[in-house]
Amino acid sequence: MRTSYSALDTYRVCPLKYKYSQIDKLKEPKRVESVFGTLIHSALKYMFERDPLYPTLDEVIDFFSKKWTEKSEAIEWRNKSKKDTEEKMYFEEGLKILKNFYKKNQPWNFNAVELEGRFSVELLDELTGKRHTLAGIIDRIDKDPESGVYEIIDYKTGKSMPSEEALKGNLQLGLYHLAISSRWPSLADGSIKTSLYFLKHNEKVSIIPERNNIAEVKKSILEAIREIEEHTEKGGFPPTPSALCNWCGFRKICPMWSHEYLKEEERAPEDQEMSEIINEFFEIKNSEDENKKKIAELRLKILLYMDTKHLARVFGGDGHITKNEQVRYSYDMEKIRPVLEKTGLWEKVLIPDSKELEKLLSGLPENIQEEILKKREKKTVITLKQSKAKR
Repeated sequence: MRTSYSALDTYRVCPLKYKYSQIDKLKEPKRVESVFGTLIHSALKYMFERDPLYPTLDEVIDFFSKKWTEKSEAIEWRNKSKKDTEEKMYFEEGLKILKNFYKKNQPWNFNAVELEGRFSVELLDELTGKRHTLAGIIDRIDKDPESGVYEIIDYKTGKSMPSEEALKGNLQLGLYHLAISSRWPSLADGSIKTSLYFLKHNEKVSIIPERNNIAEVKKSILEAIREIEEHTEKGGFPPTPSALCNWCGFRKICPMWSHEYLKEEERAPEDQEMSEIINEFFEIKNSEDENKKKIAELRLKILLYMDTKHLARVFGGDGHITKNEQVRYSYDMEKIRPVLEKTGLWEKVLIPDSKELEKLLSGLPENIQEEILKKREKKTVITLKQSKAKR
């Protein structure tokens, strides 16, 4: 199987989106976020290209501006009424990112040995005996002339910025490390550094991957590939709704969202009937929620009245309500576990469950019973039972 980090990441987010894009080869509409990210990456590649001199900041800005003018017309805007406002906002955000980045990262201060370089790395799945190829593009590779350390740099245009600890198991950085290690196997441990540059924060977070992290990355990649092959064989790629659905170009055909996009003229009689049923459902559900809230308030008032008047039962026109008090016990299983382990009975409580414990309790030696009972917590449950008046 030949795949890439972006494809595996798509599968991780939503298997159905993976099917649409990687198996069905459906083209996703160009959203402003993806166009914006692509153009920023292009401008940064241009910034580090020496031909024969590095471009000035004005030249980088001019490059981005021209590319934005060319590509912005192809963007499919979610809200066309806000197109001009959003387009201006993204363009100005791009200028801000490039100016701040250039100020902090003058290209002549770095030794960029590769820009947007393609790679492929082969992985053997020892469980299945299959060989898989992972391909991709690395934004930038720098080499420190003094230490000889290679730094893999990937640009990010998103808002979130994870901690260094979170990056240790980052699938993308792990894959990039695998790629460079495969290309230059003679490189010593610690001579490859991986970095994510968060452009909106103008900050770079770097790690030097450890061997156990790389092993985990390989394991995660192969597990994902096996799942994909299993889904492909069985034909089931489930949709996984999340906040990221707002940026998905396949919403109109996704079974999780397609009903929302059903136009009035496309509705069949059963669609109209279902629309009315759904509306009725929500009306009843909302009324039910309100009734539950009102019942809880009335129950509290009735209990308070009964306690004040020292009554166990109250009567009304439609019947009577009786107050019942029941004593129940709960057990802290972590405290009780050592006691049961001494008797060899812990395994019989397959799930830490009070009911299972109650069944076992009577068969235990008295000293063990006493030790367990000391650890239980007493709880009084008050219930109100209503009965209609007999006519």
